[in-house]
Amino acid sequence: MRFTKMHGAGNDYIYVNCFKESVKNPEKFSVKVSDRHFGVGSDGLVLICPSEVADFKMAMYNADGSQGKMCGNAARCVAKYVYDNKMTDKKNISLETLSGIKYIELRVENSVAVAAKVNMGSPILKGREIPTKFDGDTVVRQKLTIGEKEYEVTCVSMGNPHCVVFVDDVNGLELEKIGPLFENCEAFPERINTEFVRIVSDREFDMRVWERGSGETLACGTGACASAVASVLNGYCGRDTDIKVNLRGGTLYINWSAGGDVFMTGPAEKICDGETEE
Repeated sequence: MRFTKMHGAGNDYIYVNCFKESVKNPEKFSVKVSDRHFGVGSDGLVLICPSEVADFKMAMYNADGSQGKMCGNAARCVAKYVYDNKMTDKKNISLETLSGIKYIELRVENSVAVAAKVNMGSPILKGREIPTKFDGDTVVRQKLTIGEKEYEVTCVSMGNPHCVVFVDDVNGLELEKIGPLFENCEAFPERINTEFVRIVSDREFDMRVWERGSGETLACGTGACASAVASVLNGYCGRDTDIKVNLRGGTLYINWSAGGDVFMTGPAEKICDGETEE
C-alpha cells in the first residue's frame, strides 16, 4: 500500500489515496502505522476518498484507532495532496468531513500548494451539544476539579469537543500526567481534547494540546480554533481579528469572523512517500 506522510504545523498524519488504494480495517491500520517505533509514526491516519456532496471526502483516525470527526491541519494537507497530485486544478476545494463540508482556499507557489485557509464553520457553544455535563447553556469559566486541583475551563466544539484552560505558563505543564485526566473526565461523555493557553496579547497566544486518542500533538487545528473562540469569550482577544497561535510545531492564524464562521490559515507540507503492508 502506498502512502504519503504530511504535516500541518507539526501535526503529522499518514495519508492514503483511496481513489487508488483500499483500506479494509482503517481502525487497526491507524494503530499500526501511527506507532513511532514499530510503524511509520504519526498522529493518525487520513483517507482521501471520493465524495458525492463535495470535491473530496476526508476520513481521519486517531493513533489509538478511534475515528475523529474533523482535523483542520489534516484538511489543509488533503487539499495540498489533491492539488499537487493533479487530482484537481481548483485552488478552492470543498471537503466532506464528519462535521460537515469544509471549504479550503489554497496558496500556491511555483505550482505547489504551500498553505491553505480553511473555513472551519461556526463554533458550537451550547454545553449539551459539545457535549459536556456542565449546568447552564454555555461553558465559560466553569470550575472543574482534575486530580486535586481546581481549574477554570471554557468549552467549545469545532465539530469535535474542546476544553480550554488559560494558564500562566504552558512550558512547565506535566501534560502527560494531567492530559489523560482531562480527556477521561466524567464531565465529558465523549472524552475531550484539552488546550492549555497562555495569552501573549490581544492578538497572540501560546498553546499546548492534549488530543483525545493521540496524546500531546505538536499542533491541533480545531484546538487552535476553539482556543481562539474561548479567548474571545473570556475577553482576551477580539472578533474579526487574525490571532496568532504559537504551537510547538509551528504557527496558525485564527479569525472568528463577525459573520460567525472561524477561519484558519496555516502551512501544509509533504514529508515523504512510502509503501507499507496493511
